Amino acid sequence: MPKHKHFSTIDFHVTCECNQECPYCWGPQDIENPVTTSTAKKIIKRIKDEGAKRIVFTGGDPLKRKDIGKLIRYAQNNGLEVALSTTGDELTAAFLRWNAAYIDLISLPIDGSTEKINSKTKEKGHLSAVLKALELLKRYPNIDVKICTPVTKQNKEDLPNILEIAEKYKSKTKARVFYNIFQTFPRSQTEVDWKKLIVSNKEFVILKRKLSGRRKIRINFLDHKTLDKLYLMIFPNGNLVIPEGENFSSFGPFLEKKDLNIVIKQSKFDSQKHLRHSKGWRKERSKQAK
Repeated sequence: MPKHKHFSTIDFHVTCECNQECPYCWGPQDIENPVTTSTAKKIIKRIKDEGAKRIVFTGGDPLKRKDIGKLIRYAQNNGLEVALSTTGDELTAAFLRWNAAYIDLISLPIDGSTEKINSKTKEKGHLSAVLKALELLKRYPNIDVKICTPVTKQNKEDLPNILEIAEKYKSKTKARVFYNIFQTFPRSQTEVDWKKLIVSNKEFVILKRKLSGRRKIRINFLDHKTLDKLYLMIFPNGNLVIPEGENFSSFGPFLEKKDLNIVIKQSKFDSQKHLRHSKGWRKERSKQAK
C-alpha cells in the first residue's frame, strides 16, 4: 500500500456512547452497531499501512468501549502514536495502571473553572471528574496532557480562569501539558441552536489577544478557519468521514477504500493545513518507558 504524505493523523471514533451531552458535539450519533474488535484492529492496521503516524481514539467517549485497552495496545504495538480523547469521567486508576505505557497523549475538556459554569455545557460533576483524572495522570509523566476548551457564549468570560487551572496543573506535573482553545464550530449531527453558543470571529480574536503571550503553558488557538477541512475521521461503523463546513461527507467503509488518494481528491480535505497542525504535537519518544 502507498505511504501517504498528505496526512499524519486519523481520528477513530470507536463509539457514540458518552456520559455527556455537549450541545456543540460534532461526533457521530446513533450508530448502534460499532465494528467488532477484530474489524477495529484491521482498521488500525490499515491506518498504519497507509502511512499515518498517529491515531486518536475518540467517540463519544472511547472509554465506554470495553475493548479500548486492547485497541490502544494494538495500535502502539503497530508503531502508531496513540492519543486518547476522553471526557474524563470514565478515566480510572485501574485503566491507567494497565494501559498508560501504551498511551502518548490524553486530551481532557474543561468548559468552565467552576461547576456552575462547566455544567452549562457538561453534566453536573464533570469538572470534578476531570480534575480527579488530572491528578491521576500526575503518576504517569510519560503521557502528555492536552486540556481543551471549546469557547461558547456561556464560558468566554471565564477563559482566563480556566487558563489559570491549566497553568497551575502544568506547574505541578512532570508531564508535558498543552492548552487548546477552540472556537466552537457550527457542525453537528443533531439540531442545535448555534446562536446561543457561537462566539463571533471578532470575539475570538479579542480573546486570543487577551490570552496570548502567557509563558507558563503552551496555548493553541483554533478558530473556524483552522478547524475546517482539517480532520480525517473513521466512524464507529467503520466508514471514512471527512467533515467540510457544516457537512459530514461519508466515503463508505474505510477498509474498502483501495486508494485514499482518490478519496482525498474527491473531498475538500486540506492536506497542507492538516500536516501543519499535526506538527503542533510530536511525541518525545525518548521519554517513554515501555
